[in-house]
Amino acid sequence: MEKRVYEVWKGSNKFILGGRLIFGPDAKSLLVTLLLITVPVIIFCVFVARHLRHAFSPYNAGYAILAVAIVFTIYVLILLFLTSARDPGIIPRNSHPPEEEFRYDSSVSAEVGGRQTPSLQFPRTKEVMVNGVHVRVKYCDTCMLYRPPRCSHCSICNNCVERFDHHCPWVGQCIGLRNYRYFFMFVSSATLLCIYVFSMSALYIKVLMDDHQGTVWKAMKESPPSVILMTYCFIALWFVGGLTGFHLYLISTNQTTYENFRFRADNRINVYNLGCPSNFLEVFCTKIKPSKNNFRAFVREEVPRPTLQSIQGAEAEDLGGGDPRPKVEDDLEIGEDLLKISQRRNIEEIDEDIRSRGSNGPAHTALEVDAILDSDHRAPTIRSETRHSSWGRRSGSWEIATDDVLSNSKVTESRSYMTGKEGRQ
Repeated sequence: MEKRVYEVWKGSNKFILGGRLIFGPDAKSLLVTLLLITVPVIIFCVFVARHLRHAFSPYNAGYAILAVAIVFTIYVLILLFLTSARDPGIIPRNSHPPEEEFRYDSSVSAEVGGRQTPSLQFPRTKEVMVNGVHVRVKYCDTCMLYRPPRCSHCSICNNCVERFDHHCPWVGQCIGLRNYRYFFMFVSSATLLCIYVFSMSALYIKVLMDDHQGTVWKAMKESPPSVILMTYCFIALWFVGGLTGFHLYLISTNQTTYENFRFRADNRINVYNLGCPSNFLEVFCTKIKPSKNNFRAFVREEVPRPTLQSIQGAEAEDLGGGDPRPKVEDDLEIGEDLLKISQRRNIEEIDEDIRSRGSNGPAHTALEVDAILDSDHRAPTIRSETRHSSWGRRSGSWEIATDDVLSNSKVTESRSYMTGKEGRQ
């Protein structure tokens, strides 16, 4: 059965509803964020807004306070969902390095077959033009691609993300090109929600003071939930409010969080700044690019392509004639066989000499025979392309065609063992 893309995805993302929703690996942190938003609002609706329904001159005007709190909370949760459950701008990774970027480096060479051949090198960086300025982009070893400008690899999600801002653990997702707008709207809306709850809780304290004609402390004792909500919203404002202000600065200068820290450390010029109005228009008024990934599509089997090592091996074989080791081993094996044959040829000549002397002169002892063998020179190793054993062997003899050996052609070999009687003769 064919698998879909999300089922074989190599990143650390989590998919639900058949790949329709994509989350980061820390998606469980969303539960904490949901509790931090919904629990205070529920407390506010039950202990504060409910008592303000009839606190104004129009008898039912206070219902608007309750309705605004509920609608605004739903709006914040929708923005949170759009931020965390969509593709932030993931660049599909390649299954092999881009071969068109291979190049020869003559300064580094490898000896193959006794020849020097230039080795293939892979450039780690390259330059692209951005607003008339050369910008250097890096090669990602994990995704096997050159990262586009403003792209970075998230170590948590294990993906390259376009216009990477940061990985937010509170939303459990990377913040990039396709969800940065929703992220800023979520943070700013959460800031406004905190201000609203804080203000309405303070208003309820004021109403209690007027009704009971008491002091602030008596009113606070009358409604402890209001005090708790005011304290909670005041602390939250330091976080979400500070984050909102920081991202307003980033948008006005057309920077990302990652670029802000990197440019500040490297003293680099921001080539993406188009002016404050144009920067805001780019973030809020441009069309969001469609995702480059179809996570529900079926996986297509790709024909395997040669890797860098195989290309180097092929180049070395073309330039050096292939791997020399098998050829050397064959030559050594043939040389050893020819050496054995030449020694057997010498044994045959000595045997014939012993026979001739045995009839005309004194017999030689075994020591004399060994001395004769030691004084003989070994035949030189002769390279031969092929080796064939002869048919029709003759018992008690070793035969080799001398002319064939000297002409470096086929070697005919006939092997048999001498009987004990012939040895004694």
